[in-house]
Amino acid sequence: MSRPSTLGELRNSGYKVLPVKEEIRNNLINKIQNGEQLFPGIIGYEKTVVPALINAILAKHDIILLGLRGQAKSRLVRQIPSLLDEYIPIIKGSEINDNPFAPVSKFGADLIKQYGDATEIEWIQRDSRFSEKLATPDVTIADLIGDIDPIKAATQRLHYSHEGAIHFGLIPRSNRGIFAINELPDLQPRIQVGLFNILEEKDIQIRGFNIRIPLDVMIIFTANPEDYTNRGNIITPLKDRIDSQILTHYPRSLEDAIAITEQEAWVRRNGLDAHVPYYFKEIIEHIAFEARKSEFVDQKSGVSARLTIAAMENLVSNAERRSIILNEKCVVPRICDLPHVLPGLTGKLELVFEGEQEGSIKVSRALIGKAVRTVFKKYFPDPLQKRQRTQQQTHDDPEYGKILSWFESGNTLEVADDMPLAAYLTELERVKGLRDLTKRHLKIDENSKYELASAMEFVLDGLHQNSKIAKDEVEHVTTYKDMVGSIFTGRGAAEDYELESDR
Repeated sequence: MSRPSTLGELRNSGYKVLPVKEEIRNNLINKIQNGEQLFPGIIGYEKTVVPALINAILAKHDIILLGLRGQAKSRLVRQIPSLLDEYIPIIKGSEINDNPFAPVSKFGADLIKQYGDATEIEWIQRDSRFSEKLATPDVTIADLIGDIDPIKAATQRLHYSHEGAIHFGLIPRSNRGIFAINELPDLQPRIQVGLFNILEEKDIQIRGFNIRIPLDVMIIFTANPEDYTNRGNIITPLKDRIDSQILTHYPRSLEDAIAITEQEAWVRRNGLDAHVPYYFKEIIEHIAFEARKSEFVDQKSGVSARLTIAAMENLVSNAERRSIILNEKCVVPRICDLPHVLPGLTGKLELVFEGEQEGSIKVSRALIGKAVRTVFKKYFPDPLQKRQRTQQQTHDDPEYGKILSWFESGNTLEVADDMPLAAYLTELERVKGLRDLTKRHLKIDENSKYELASAMEFVLDGLHQNSKIAKDEVEHVTTYKDMVGSIFTGRGAAEDYELESDR
């Protein structure tokens, strides 16, 4: 279907130009009525952020999304342009997307005056109607709103007071569209002041020009809470002019957190069958959950969802590396692979002073240990419950007695992340009762020796994290042994216990 190419054709077609917020509002209503998904890929906000955002759009508001890092603020902002019409008409050649029926620039007005209904128009796609700017301290008013362009003035032989000498900034060029500013507090206060008129009066004024250019633009901001950063904050008059402030948050349920990581993490490796048992997914997510309540982690900075994504990718990568070296066809993580997720954690945790004394690696190891302990108790009986209830010997424990007795007899078990599956499984099966206990409490694919072996080590590490057996790690070789013997050597205690006892 051909579209009108002149103003006269557009007028005869009966096309009606709507203000951008009205256009977005109408398209949102249509999507809701048709049962379409509004913001694909946004997980965990169905009952909180999304309803608030819908309400703000229905009210035709300018919006600020306020939340800590890694809460999908930018992703949400970049999906709002999907609510724009696919194409809209503008006066051909207009820098600020002039409405053919009501141009706001001198360029557009002069064309209409000269050519009338023969004025050429062009159609622009929705993607070109969205502009985004990361706020940095060096952003100027000229960047956002505009300034006099001496080169344009000289080339066209215009006086500096002529409107044609203006170089329009990002916001005027987003006229009849959406403009987003990320990390608003980083914008200098004097630049924030320059946004007052745009939000309230919907116009701009450039330098000493006597003209004001009315704009039709929806503005969306993102920001971290004021107390998150020392780089700056949002000045109060600007906050007052932003119609709706919507608070974002981290996943509130384990299922949502796992779904986000599954969506974002790259775990499907070329030509290899990567399989991550569900309890590993829970362990990775619990690392973030533990970090978000840890006294060693600065809670004002937040713990980004990127932490779990990077951790999962590193976990799978170590399993993939092993399969490549050993020429194995299946990629299944092992508990002894968990130390390899540390590079994905240490750079994403902002530590408070006490945490800095402990060191980021030590704090990260403690978080991994707590995550393993939490997930272990979900699938297996609490190893400490019986000890609290009775003074019986550990070898009388109906659940863990055989395993603990095996270690008490002086036996040790050694596994490494580069062991072939056969050797890894053979070593684990030396522990009496370990296979039976694992299969009794954990649903495992009977045909997968990879999954069985990983699950058996999970049991041993769970017992270690509950201080029932000891563990040493030296150059990615893990040794499990009796706890009593390790007490005299001072090695092998659970990592979070070491953090607490050092304080």
